[in-house]
Amino acid sequence: MTQPLRFLLNGTPVSLAEAPAQRTLLDWLREERRLTGTKEGCNEGDCGACTVMISDPLPGGGHRWQVRNACILLLPMLHGRAVRTVEGLGEKGAFHPVQEELVRHHGSQCGFCTPGIAVALAAAHAAGRHDFDAALAGNLCRCTGYAPIIRAAEAAAEAPAPAWVTADLARLDDLAGPGPLEGPGWIAHDDVDEFAAWYRDHPEARLVAGATDVGLWVTKKLMEITPVAFLHRLEVLKRVEVTATHVTFGALVPIDDLRAHLAKDAPELGAYLARFGSEQVRAAGTVGGNIANASPIGDSMPLLIALGATLRLRQGAARREMPLEDFFIDYGVQDRRPGEFVEAVIVPRPLPVAGRLVRAWKISKRRDQDISAVAGAFDITIESGTVSAARIAFGGMAATPKRARATEAALIGHPWSEATIGAAAEALAADFTPISDMRASARYRMEAARGLLQRLWLESRGAGPVEIDSVFEELAR
Repeated sequence: MTQPLRFLLNGTPVSLAEAPAQRTLLDWLREERRLTGTKEGCNEGDCGACTVMISDPLPGGGHRWQVRNACILLLPMLHGRAVRTVEGLGEKGAFHPVQEELVRHHGSQCGFCTPGIAVALAAAHAAGRHDFDAALAGNLCRCTGYAPIIRAAEAAAEAPAPAWVTADLARLDDLAGPGPLEGPGWIAHDDVDEFAAWYRDHPEARLVAGATDVGLWVTKKLMEITPVAFLHRLEVLKRVEVTATHVTFGALVPIDDLRAHLAKDAPELGAYLARFGSEQVRAAGTVGGNIANASPIGDSMPLLIALGATLRLRQGAARREMPLEDFFIDYGVQDRRPGEFVEAVIVPRPLPVAGRLVRAWKISKRRDQDISAVAGAFDITIESGTVSAARIAFGGMAATPKRARATEAALIGHPWSEATIGAAAEALAADFTPISDMRASARYRMEAARGLLQRLWLESRGAGPVEIDSVFEELAR
């Protein structure tokens, strides 16, 4: 290594001379440090039994605490950060307030999930949050049930936080030195220009941002992922620039920050992105990673396409821009040249304007922590009772996230009426030929997409938010 891998673990400095690219924090904690409170459950970032707290640098300086899944957090990604496991939540021999209240309110039965739940609640406590249902959406409890756990969280809410919550973060600025960090088969730059030049010359390298997908290649597919370039130290790519009309998100902006910014203009979009994985996944997963992954069921892409986003790509010093919808060519195929990476995405702000309907909805078997069967996003403008503009995009309906151009054409220039919605719903068949798979049948996908158009119509007529169960009630029978 050019320098040792340095981080804080439960307040104690750690310095590692070597860190394999594929070594997960979970395995290292349990096997090397014997910190077995962090459990291995699903080993794919779904159950939350392995939840840890990790510091995250802020683009403007300073740090914040976040929750992460240790099972898909790769060891080289810890450089310059602080980590707290369930063993480190208390202080001076005393429990953390949430641990005390979990005991008092009988918040554990088998106990397997409890360490991760305690860590998730400690992170919420550190942030002064009270939305405990949301804070626990990434933590599965099969036996206790969430009622006593929520009561414990509420009881601990006003207790003072341990001193380490702020003390750890104050120690981080000098922990990691500048310059590239290297290990066996991997590199992590902290200068984006140096990285761009390196990647231009090493286009075979695999890029890892949040590892929410690549982590599963390691734990489930047992893939060899080297050579790897870890991107998490490129702080300039975490910046968000806001103007009167647009928001530019650096490629490494977490999904949770994307959600927060779009929700300022359109709260409905915040509600949609709140169903993107869990808190642990949204804190780790990035805007650029979700785009570059190019999954046909990636939740951010239909929304960004419907909003008219522009993608900025970089290869060495050269940059180019394109409409996001043009980036996706076919399943697993993107318009990305060797050594080129996603640098930013520029999104027109979903500003509230009279006559404008901006909505996005996700259909999945579970409300939380599930992959979309269908995701639909709509940006419709109605002037004097007529549709003057429409951008509609779907995920899960084709081999790539895709605009519904025939459906848009069936709306534009026509009265905003139930008859027009019916014609647009029929036009979906010209845009998509969905497939049947384990998540949904082709018929269900088409009916669900048509139902989302109907939902848009009903909400625009003052029906209020429509429960999707009522829209598909007949189909479910």
